[in-house]
Amino acid sequence: MNGPLPMWARQVAEAELRDPLPRRWAHSQGVAQRAAELVGVLGDNCDLLVSAAVLHDVGYAPRLALTGFHPLDGARFLRDEHAADERLVRLVANHSLALLEAEERGLRGELEDEFPLLDDHRLVDALVYCDMTTTPDGKVTSADARLAEITARYGSDSLVGRFIGRASPDILAAVRRVDAALAAQPR
Repeated sequence: MNGPLPMWARQVAEAELRDPLPRRWAHSQGVAQRAAELVGVLGDNCDLLVSAAVLHDVGYAPRLALTGFHPLDGARFLRDEHAADERLVRLVANHSLALLEAEERGLRGELEDEFPLLDDHRLVDALVYCDMTTTPDGKVTSADARLAEITARYGSDSLVGRFIGRASPDILAAVRRVDAALAAQPR
């Protein structure tokens, strides 16, 4: 996963996240590492996944946080400042069931209008898998542990806590689908 797109994506994410948000940068690197492990499942789409993985949280960067909803802020940045690949931008915008959180924030219409969800469910599931099996420090974890960590960090009654509560069944289903695809790979 050292092609031009992943190298560019890493440079962009590092420039935006490394100094102001080192823990977020560590998480993004860990998510990208998880994505690189899915080459056998995604084949030609693996570079796209690795790129989306390293960029998925770029919207948290202080200079980019215009709406306060990082998937939307990050996707707009990638589209407007970098004219990034449309599929990459749509993956970043919709990572980890972002539509449900956008709904909680009153931004679902904007997100859907600007960045429709990709039809390639394998890519969407794979990004959910990578994000939800990586700790905030970039280490591998289970999806259950990650969901519990997010809920504990934000509180179950917070906007993010409500979103995670609603999204958990779909997140766990996506992780199971990727686990099944990995298990079906020849050894």
